[in-house]
Order: sequence, then structure tokens, then C-alpha cells
Amino acid sequence: MRILKTSIDKFDESIINEAVDVLANGGVVLYPTDTVYGLGANIFDGEAVKRIFEIKKRSLLKPLSILVSDIRAIGLVANVSPNQKEIIKNHLPGPYTFILNKNQIVPRTVTSGSRLVGVRVPDCEIACGLARIFPITTTSANISDDEVLSTPKEILEQLDCDVDLVIDVGRLERNHASEIVDLTRMEPKIIRK
Repeated sequence: MRILKTSIDKFDESIINEAVDVLANGGVVLYPTDTVYGLGANIFDGEAVKRIFEIKKRSLLKPLSILVSDIRAIGLVANVSPNQKEIIKNHLPGPYTFILNKNQIVPRTVTSGSRLVGVRVPDCEIACGLARIFPITTTSANISDDEVLSTPKEILEQLDCDVDLVIDVGRLERNHASEIVDLTRMEPKIIRK
């Protein structure tokens, strides 16, 4: 396991390049977002995605969300209506996960067979940089249903396993997961505050 220490605001592009290489080669990366640390894998690498479920001790029936590099990239993984586009434009990048109808390109392993997908564009250059070539998983870096911790050291102790790469920016300020909003209904519905 390699740990790269940096700042959330001022970081070297080589950190992103190294992390993208790890993701492209089936690795799992622990990375910061604008909310909490996340666990990332290339969504098109089934084995890497399964590792995320194993690391979190998460049921394969609970879907993972997807992180894309920017708002335009959402259309690659989800069908977005003009109405939904307007809501998304007003809230992203930011601490929201929007539930949308998924595109065929999204593997079943990520969404647990659901026709829906959660999509994020965090207000965090590091996180978005990791998804510049392909979308990645985004899920809080904790054991499912356990406390969400705010430093890589605490997180790695809780997970009690190795990830391939850690981008360590120290303690994150917010320490609560993104708000989840379902945009597939007539009226948007908050699923998690």
C-alpha cells in the first residue's frame, strides 16, 4: 500500500496520475472528497468493484454510487432530462448524490442490478481528477453501517485491510456523507440528508 500525503487545495498533478494508473490496473484507492474519504475503483473492472464490497463488508445487494469528473460526464452513465439537468446544474459540483436512470454502460455489479444509479460530482479537484478517464465508485470509506471516520489512519485501522493507494490530505472538515436526492420521481425526494 502506498500513501501519498498532500493538501486538498494544493497538490501535484503526479498524485492524480499515479492514482489513475492504480485504478486503471484494477486497484482500489482511498481518496478525499468534499464530504468524507471515499473508496474508488474503475466501474468497468468487475474484480475491483467486488473488492470495494469486500473491503466495506457491504451486501452485494446494496448498490454503489458513481463519481464522474464533471457535470457533462453525467450523461455517460445516466439518462438526464432537461428538468433534472437544471437541478443538477444548480447543485453540482457539491455534496450531493443524485439518483438517476442509469445508462446501459453502467455494469450491474455497481448498481446491484438496479435500473437506477447514484451519481456524484464533488467539489473536490482531487476526487474529480481521479474520474477524468473513466467513472469510479464513490462510497464512504468505512465498514458498512459503522462510523464514518475522518482521517486515513483511523479509516485504515477500521477497515483492517490494505487498499492499493491512499491520498492523504489529513482530517476532513465536514465528515458527513453527501445528501442523496432521487430525481427519478415526479418531485425530487431526499433519501438521505
